[in-house]
Amino acid sequence: MDIELSPDDAAFRDMVRAFLRESLPAEVKAGAAATPSVFVEPEIGQAWNAVLNEKGWLGYQWPAEHGGTGWTPLQRYLFEKECASAGAPNLTVLGLKLLAPVLWNFGSDEQKAHYLPRILSGEDYWCQGFSEPGAGSDLASLKTRAVLEGDSYRVNGSKIWTTHAHHANWMFTLVRTNTEVKKQAGISFLLIDLSSPGVSVRPILTNAGDHEVNQVFLEDVIVPAENLVGGEGQGWTIAKFLLENERGGSCHAPKLCYDLDQIEAVSQRESDGRGGKLADDPQWRRRIAKARLQVDALEMIELKIISEIAKGRKPGPQTSLTKLLASNLRQELDLISVDLFGVAGLQLETTRPLYGPDAPQPVHDKGAQIASARYLNSRAWTIFGGTNEIQNTIIAKSVLGL
Repeated sequence: MDIELSPDDAAFRDMVRAFLRESLPAEVKAGAAATPSVFVEPEIGQAWNAVLNEKGWLGYQWPAEHGGTGWTPLQRYLFEKECASAGAPNLTVLGLKLLAPVLWNFGSDEQKAHYLPRILSGEDYWCQGFSEPGAGSDLASLKTRAVLEGDSYRVNGSKIWTTHAHHANWMFTLVRTNTEVKKQAGISFLLIDLSSPGVSVRPILTNAGDHEVNQVFLEDVIVPAENLVGGEGQGWTIAKFLLENERGGSCHAPKLCYDLDQIEAVSQRESDGRGGKLADDPQWRRRIAKARLQVDALEMIELKIISEIAKGRKPGPQTSLTKLLASNLRQELDLISVDLFGVAGLQLETTRPLYGPDAPQPVHDKGAQIASARYLNSRAWTIFGGTNEIQNTIIAKSVLGL
């Protein structure tokens, strides 16, 4: 694998850098830096989405025929790396990176024509209805029922850990349409308008005090049959396709590298408690060096996957490896951040948001203020998108042949 950039790719990288210098709003960057949860609030995320959409870059992972950029896998990686290095917020992944590929691979022409432009414009804000109180890692055991009545489905059940359902106006969800077959074969993929009668959303506050996830209740919700994506019973196939995109649809290393750079910079001014600077402490330097090597190794794995995709090959189970490594590294860096600030890193401000003119004043500085909250939120990394145990099983079976 050649990791040297061609002149064309270097020029593309420089173009992205110039755009970010000119077009990334300072308040959006500050809001992203002061957000402890994985998803930034819509007022930050959608503002950045709008800037990228006006430029024509929001669908940077999309094929050109569906309104995207049509960029190569390497160009997509360079875009993500430069956005991370500039401190840009994470994009709203659920519609852009999870639902959109499902629609252009499994959706009808009518569904693609209607929903894809609305994802880019921000008219529709999506959430994902997969997990249930009794079906998380064992997703095939889901019980939310959709019964076909004429030209509509009647849906009953509930979904849990539904990120940003309190902001979303639509939810893509897995439902059980057949109880007489193998459980995986009875699952279908349905699009639900959250303004429909019978839908209610109950907030779930995290240990850090963030309202990011919810439980969604569906009581006799009527959904037009035209909102079925694919055919009845195809939901499990679609879900596996979507989860592969969730685990490997983006590169994790650029953001981890950016955060590690920030930690190293702050350690140059933080005290080691003995009259010196933390950056000069040998044990601290070993800890940072170990994390740096792990982040660099992850980046090499992700670049290898990009190389395979560029050759027309599917990423396959290797995405489970990157998800596993990235989850553990995310938690390690957030723990390092807490330790970086010492006692000041233990503050847990529960007021939200932590950006803007009404944000509470931090103890020490803003980095210290969000350290514990970010650490607590990142505990979910080893759960969402498939637990670490699930990823280990996939790797053992599909990669190692055990």
